[in-house]
Amino acid sequence: MRELLVDFITSLDGYASGDGWPGWWGLQGPEYLAWLQQQPEVTYLMGANTYRLMSGFAAGALPDGTAELGGEEGESVDGLTRAPKVVFSASLEDPLTWPGCTLVRGDAVAAVRAMKQEGDGLLSTLGSLGLSRSLLRAGLVDRLRVVMFPVITGATGAERIYDGYPDVALEMTDSRTFDGRTQLVEYRPRVLDRPPLATGS
Repeated sequence: MRELLVDFITSLDGYASGDGWPGWWGLQGPEYLAWLQQQPEVTYLMGANTYRLMSGFAAGALPDGTAELGGEEGESVDGLTRAPKVVFSASLEDPLTWPGCTLVRGDAVAAVRAMKQEGDGLLSTLGSLGLSRSLLRAGLVDRLRVVMFPVITGATGAERIYDGYPDVALEMTDSRTFDGRTQLVEYRPRVLDRPPLATGS
């Protein structure tokens, strides 16, 4: 069975991005970038909003206030362009313009459940907070990986990652620090019906 990884890059206070901040909050270091280059090939799963954003970057569109993508950011986008990608959307139309994309219009949870049973290789979400939340709620996520950058974006943070999540027990399977400042933690998640100390009435 294929593994499904939900992979988040966050500020310390749990935001996926921040208004006016560059990619990786401008804090990507050589150890972290080298680790990214060593990651295995995956099939990326995303929703329509992430597709529009990332395919725009690939086509040369830049975030507001950004003159150009940094070298590392450009390499990251190039790598995504080469990778196989599955986009879940009822609003996008075929053919998708970003190379390597397959559009799925049906239920994402059912589609991913079937994908896990077929073929081989790792599946990984890319952004797509709502999709990631739905897959976790359905019990399909095998690994939850969070890379936390050393910044708090209380004033400018956008996209709070864990809003709307169920309670989840996390068994740590890996942790490391990059460049003396950026922390990776990886867990095996288990969705809870109720807090573990709660008793039935």
